[in-house]
Amino acid sequence: MTVVLKLGGSVITRKSEPETIAESALDAAAEAVAGTEEDVVVVHGGGSFGHHHADRHGVSTTDGTDDAVAVTDVHDAMKRLNDAVVERLQDHGVSAVPVHPFSLASRDEDGALSLPTDGIEAMLGEGFVPVLHGDMVVHSGDGATVLSGDELVVALGRALPVDRVGLCSAVPGVLDSADEVVPRIENFAEVADVLGASDATDVTGGMAAKVRTLLDLPVPAVVFGLDDLDAFLAGSAPGTVVAGSTPPNDSR
Repeated sequence: MTVVLKLGGSVITRKSEPETIAESALDAAAEAVAGTEEDVVVVHGGGSFGHHHADRHGVSTTDGTDDAVAVTDVHDAMKRLNDAVVERLQDHGVSAVPVHPFSLASRDEDGALSLPTDGIEAMLGEGFVPVLHGDMVVHSGDGATVLSGDELVVALGRALPVDRVGLCSAVPGVLDSADEVVPRIENFAEVADVLGASDATDVTGGMAAKVRTLLDLPVPAVVFGLDDLDAFLAGSAPGTVVAGSTPPNDSR
């Protein structure tokens, strides 16, 4: 089985403290990945590394820049976080290797994302664990915009022969107005009234944008907390299952 696993930036960093790793959480996540026999593609968010720099430069998933310094500032911050994640995974015996989306991906004038995945498939075939991250992306007509980890999850879920998708979040699932976990979401209207913006700086839209994006996946996605990561990797579906009606690609 092939699993795409997103480690939320709010899980592996202290999102209110610029460029600060949540050490125990990252260790726990690395240990869980080391314990699975699945083929895993890891994606991680920006947390306190990418988001603060992107906010400072006024860029987001829709607001672009043609300032090379701004692009490099955000990209370098994400590379620093990616280095830390890859190193921690390797410390736990995972054959993790870095994949920097800025060098691969692009958006067209309509904002549609193109992400070549031949190299990622080759890495999996050789026993490596590719580790991608939220990044900047060249955007036709807009210079460069922010590429969120959730967008990467969907792109990978649509392009690769993926069996399961999981998003490890700072909360135990998608929460309703009473802070109870919503067990299943099949369309955005079901939860639109209770989803708001992220508490900390987040230029990718918070949980609302996450759910909208995940509904485009051809396979169900599971949103869960760090305590349930082992259970997810063992085959369970803790937290919230987000399952849209998008048909699978013909190549799947």
